[in-house]
Amino acid sequence: MSHQTANSAPESAAVASQRFRSQVGHISRESGVFFAGTLFSMFFGYAFKVYLARVLGAEQLGLYTLGITLIGFIGIFNSLGLPQSAMRFVAAYQAAGKLKELHALLWRGAGLLLAANVVLAVVFLAVGRFLSLHFYHAPRLVRYLPLFALVMVFGVVGTFYGKVLAGYRDLKLRTLIVNFVGSPLNMLIAVLLIELGWGLRGYLTANVVSAAVVCLLLLIAVRRFTPPEARFAAQQGSYPQRHVWSFSATALGISVMEFLMTQVDKIALGFYRSTREVGIYSVAAAFVVYVPLVLTSVNQVFAPTISDLHTRGDRALLSRLYQSLTKSALGLTLPLALVILIFARPIMRIFGHDFEIGWPILIVGTCGQLVNCGVGSAGYLLLMSGNERRLMKVQVVMAAVMVALSAGLVPFWGIVGAAVAAAATNAGVNAWSLIEVRRALKLSPYNRGYLRLLAPVAAALTVTLVLKTYSEIFHHDWLAVGVALAAAYGIFVIVNLKVGLDADDRMIATAIWTRIRNVLTTRAGVEA
Repeated sequence: MSHQTANSAPESAAVASQRFRSQVGHISRESGVFFAGTLFSMFFGYAFKVYLARVLGAEQLGLYTLGITLIGFIGIFNSLGLPQSAMRFVAAYQAAGKLKELHALLWRGAGLLLAANVVLAVVFLAVGRFLSLHFYHAPRLVRYLPLFALVMVFGVVGTFYGKVLAGYRDLKLRTLIVNFVGSPLNMLIAVLLIELGWGLRGYLTANVVSAAVVCLLLLIAVRRFTPPEARFAAQQGSYPQRHVWSFSATALGISVMEFLMTQVDKIALGFYRSTREVGIYSVAAAFVVYVPLVLTSVNQVFAPTISDLHTRGDRALLSRLYQSLTKSALGLTLPLALVILIFARPIMRIFGHDFEIGWPILIVGTCGQLVNCGVGSAGYLLLMSGNERRLMKVQVVMAAVMVALSAGLVPFWGIVGAAVAAAATNAGVNAWSLIEVRRALKLSPYNRGYLRLLAPVAAALTVTLVLKTYSEIFHHDWLAVGVALAAAYGIFVIVNLKVGLDADDRMIATAIWTRIRNVLTTRAGVEA
C-alpha cells in the first residue's frame, strides 16, 4: 500500500506539470500573436504619432481627442453590451450545437447593433454640436462631427465581429486584420490626404475608410468560421435570447464605468483648460497605455482559461498560472517602465518641443500601470469566475473617485492633475480588485519567486541610468531612447536567465523560445 502511494505522488506531480506546461504553451502561442500585432501597431503607430504631432500640431490633435471623447460618451450605449456577449456565447453555442441561437446572435444581433448606431449617430450630431460649442468651447470641432459619426458606426460593428472571432478562439486572424491590415491602411491613407492639404479632415477620412475595410474583412472571416447552418439567411430569423441580453446589460454597466475611468481626465481638460493641453496630454497618455502590453497580451488568452479552470474546480492549476504569468508580465514590463521613467523628457521631445512639457504625464501614468501589472489578471479573475458584481462594485466606486479627482485637480494642475487622477484611479481599481480576488477566490499572485527579479531589475536600472548620463553622445533623442530600451532588456534577460528563473518560469521561457524558434524556422524555410 505504501508502495502505491509513493508511486502515485510523483505521477500526480508529473501530470500537474504537464498540464501546466500545456496551458502555458497555449497561452504563449496565442498571446504571442496578439503581442506581435500590438507591437507592430505600436512601433509604426508611434512613428505615425510623431508625424501627426509635427504636421497637425497640438491644437488639431486636441480637437481630434475631444471628438474621440464625444464618441466615447455615445459609445457607452452604442455597443449594447453585445460584443462581450459574442465573446462568451459564440463558443458555447457552437460547442452545444445551438446553431439557431448562434445565427440569431451573429446576424440579428448585429442588425440591431447597426440600427441602434444609426439612430445614435443622429443623436451624436445634435448633442455633439451642443457640447462642442457650449462645453468644450471648440466651434471648429463641429465641422468634423459627421466623420466622427462614421468612425463610431463602423468601429462598433467591427468590434462586434472581432469579438466573435475571439469567441471562435482565433486571435491570429483578428490580429492580422486589425493590426497588420487596418493600422497600416489607416496610416497610408492619412499621410496621402494630409500631404494633399486635407489636415485633420484627411486623418479622419483615413479613420473612416480603414474602419470600413476592417469591418468588411472581419465579416468575411466570421462567415468562414460560422457553420453553414448558422450563416446569414441560412434559416428563419430569431432574436438573441434573454440570457444574452442579461449578460449584455451587465457588460454595458461595466463599459459605463470604464468610460468614466478612461475619458473623464480628457473631458475635464477640455472643459477647464485648452485644446492644446488636451493634444499634449493625449499623446503622452496614449504612450502610457502601452506600458502593460505584455499583461494585455496574456489577458487575451488567460481570460477564457480562467473560466475553464474555475468551472472545473482546478484551483491549484489556476493559482499556479496566476502566479507565474503575473511575475512574467511584471518582469517583462519593468525594463520598459524604467526607460520611460528615466527618459520621460526626451521621449516627449521626440514629438516636438511643444509636447516636451508633457513628460510628467509619462512618469505618473507609468507608476499607475506598474500597479496594474503587479496584480496581474485580477479583474479578469473576478469577471470570468462569476464574481462580476464584485468587479462592478469596485468600478462604480473608483469611477466616482475619478470624477472627483479630475474635477478637483485639473483646474489647478492641468495635465499633471489629469495624470494624477488617472493613475490614482488605475492603481485603486487594480489594488481593490486584488483584495476582492483574495476574498472571493483565495488566490494571490505573489510568492518568494518575486525576489529573483531584484538582481535583473537592478542591472537594468544601472544600465539605463548610465546611458541617460551620457545620452548626449547619441545626438538624437529617439536613438538614445532606443539604445537604452535595447540595453535595459538585454541586460535584464541575461541576468534573469542566470539567477531570476524558478522551475515554472523556465517552462514559460521555454514555451516562448520554442514559439520564436518555430517562427524563425518556418520563415527560413519559406525564404529558402
